[in-house]
Amino acid sequence: MIERHLLVLVVATGAIGLLLPRIGQALSGAVTPLLALLMFAVSLTFDLHAVRAVLRRPGVQALATVLVYVPMGLVAFGLATLAFGSGALWLGVILLGVLPTDVSSPLLVLIGRGNVALATVLNAVNTALAPLLVPLLFVAYTGVELEVPIGALVGELALTVLAPTVAGVAVRTWRPRPVERIEPALSAIGALSYLALLLAVIGPNAGAIVTAPATMVLLAAVGLALNLAGYGLALAARPLLPDRRDRTAMLFTVSKKEFSIAAVVVFASGLPAEVALPAVIYAVVQMVTSPLVADALARREVGRR
Repeated sequence: MIERHLLVLVVATGAIGLLLPRIGQALSGAVTPLLALLMFAVSLTFDLHAVRAVLRRPGVQALATVLVYVPMGLVAFGLATLAFGSGALWLGVILLGVLPTDVSSPLLVLIGRGNVALATVLNAVNTALAPLLVPLLFVAYTGVELEVPIGALVGELALTVLAPTVAGVAVRTWRPRPVERIEPALSAIGALSYLALLLAVIGPNAGAIVTAPATMVLLAAVGLALNLAGYGLALAARPLLPDRRDRTAMLFTVSKKEFSIAAVVVFASGLPAEVALPAVIYAVVQMVTSPLVADALARREVGRR
C-alpha cells in the first residue's frame, strides 16, 4: 500500500515540511541513521551470491560511473550557465551535476522491481569515488578548488552505505528464511525512511523556499531538467543492458544525486551556504519523480505477468 501511494505520501510530506518546518529541523540531525536504516532494509532483499554475480560484471560498473560523473556534469554545467551565468547558484548547480548517486536509489530500484544488488553495488562504488572525482570535476568546470574532509566523508559513507549494506547482505545470506517472512515489509521500512529524509531536507530550508519562490521555481526547473537528463542517459544505455532489471537499476543510479555530500563540501570549503541550495531543491525534485517512475515500472512488470 505504501509503495502504491508513495508519490501521494511524498507530496503530502513535502507540504508538511513547509507548513511545520520544526519537524524537519528535528529530523535533520537523524539523516545518518535514517539513511543507514534505508540501506539496511534494502540490503536484506539480496544475498552474497547476488553481490558476487554483480562483481563479475565490471563493465556495467564502468558504464554507470561514466554516466553519473561525466555527461551529468556536462549537462549541469550547461544548465547552470544558461540559468544563472555565474555566482553561487551557478556553482551550486555544477556541484550538483558532479555528485555521486543518491543513497536511496536502491530503494526505488526495489520498488521498480529492478536488480537491487546491482543498484547497491553501483551506488557504493560511485559514492566511494566521490572524494576523488567531485573536487577534480568541480575545479575543472569552475576553477574553484574544494576542500573535501576525506576522513569525515569516508566515515559518514561507511556508516550510511557500507556498514548497513554488509550487515543486511550477511543476515540475508546466513538466515534467509526468517528474512523472507518479513520481506514484504522491507520496502515499507525503506519508504518510511525516505519520507522522513524528505522532511529532514525541507524543514531546515523551508524559510529559504518560502521567502524566495521565484528562485526556487527556477532551481526546481533546472533540477527537473537535470533529473530528466539522467533518465534519458540511462535509457540511451539500454542496448548495453539487455536485462530489464539491470536497466531499472541504471535508471535510478544515473538520475539520482546524493544531496548530503554537497552540504559537507560547501561547509568545509568555506563557500556561501547558497551553493548547497540547488542540491537541496534537487533532492525534493528527485523524491517526487522517482516514486512516479518506480511505480510505472512496477505496474508494467505486473502487467507482463
